[in-house]
Amino acid sequence: MKYWKAAALPILAALTATACATGNTEKNPAAGGSSSPQTSQSPQATQTPPKDVTLKIGLPGSYDITSKKIIDGFQTKYPHIKLEIDEAPWGDFTKKIVTRIAGNNPPDIWLQENAVILGYGNRGVAENLEPYIKRDLKTDDYVSALLSAKTPDGKIYGIPHGINAGALAYNKKIFQDNNVPFPTDDWTFQDLIDTAKKLTKDTDGDGKTDIYGFQAGNNITLGWLPWMKAFGGSALDSSLTKAAFTDPKSIQGLTGWADTINKLKISPTREMAATGKLFENGKAAMLFFQYSSQVALNKNKPDLDWDTVKMPIGMNGKRFVPMVVNQWVVYSKAKPEAKEAAWTFLQYYLSDEAQTFLSESGASMPVKKTALEALDKMTTKPLNKKAYTKGIEEAGSTLDENPTWNEWRAAANPILDDIMDGKRTPEDGAKEIQQKVQAILDENK
Repeated sequence: MKYWKAAALPILAALTATACATGNTEKNPAAGGSSSPQTSQSPQATQTPPKDVTLKIGLPGSYDITSKKIIDGFQTKYPHIKLEIDEAPWGDFTKKIVTRIAGNNPPDIWLQENAVILGYGNRGVAENLEPYIKRDLKTDDYVSALLSAKTPDGKIYGIPHGINAGALAYNKKIFQDNNVPFPTDDWTFQDLIDTAKKLTKDTDGDGKTDIYGFQAGNNITLGWLPWMKAFGGSALDSSLTKAAFTDPKSIQGLTGWADTINKLKISPTREMAATGKLFENGKAAMLFFQYSSQVALNKNKPDLDWDTVKMPIGMNGKRFVPMVVNQWVVYSKAKPEAKEAAWTFLQYYLSDEAQTFLSESGASMPVKKTALEALDKMTTKPLNKKAYTKGIEEAGSTLDENPTWNEWRAAANPILDDIMDGKRTPEDGAKEIQQKVQAILDENK
């Protein structure tokens, strides 16, 4: 998935230093354990000058994803914590980190996809942050995505770098030129289909479509999974241990998704969509649009008149708002003082100041409620940011993520491409995907 590459890709005065919030050692669970927060290291609790500590921090995607203002702000507030920054393009970093972990030499803290972090937790690589959160944070100050790296047994292996949610984007000019009312938050998938039919046009009479009413996505975030969810289906069952591709409702969703191209002809082919930048160039009226993508769109086409509404309500009467939530992970084998420094960084990252910097970057949405409220008032496009902020509040959900998420997606994607291209029927493709995905799930029980 290309959230941060594609992704990217990523708020009250800074929260008090870790142990200052816990001068009472009774609030420190499992005090003395190497994987638990240590209140004794707090300079404010002991009234002694803070000791210098080095924190190795990894930044995949560099400052395109993690705002430099956040790093600079942290260094200003905590000069005793010396940052050693390891930055690289997202793909290069994520390849390198595997070798670094194997050699017991990764950064003390870095970020990756939520599913990868869950896998790190299973392997003992990621620190369980639940005791730190319980000790120092008021979770009611944050949206539920704060705990998106929580496992069924209560462990929390990451803190969100930000939320990258989906909404329905639309080109105002195309709607106006055709005297078609703009989309609304009350739209259903059927409304989307019906309107896309009206907006799909051969404008020059050569027998070829020049403007498509909708552009279907071909990935899990903005493509096949929202359509499966819209019909009441899913990729995995609620336990995240059983594949659900052959569920009749899942097949209905895959059919609806592929039909936008192969039957209804309201969407360009996968190949055309990959090369044409159709929405950007005014050749597609609507598409499901990830929040971070507005950075490039506004830069490349500042005069494009566009906006967003919430993801449409599904055929099953329910709304599904896809969310990509990359996570900061703390290395479980880091030195205790480095873990505390990493947690201090995360507390700052979750503060009003840093979350505001995150909002200003446009690379992601904040997880702090006060910052989300401020985000709604920003005047950059899309103007209707509530399509995202209220969308995730109502129906935000991650993407059937489990520790083998990358593996089972890789097995499913070629077959899903064939379904989208009309080379396989959804029924036949779903059967093969079901077998491949379930084999991976069973292998990793």
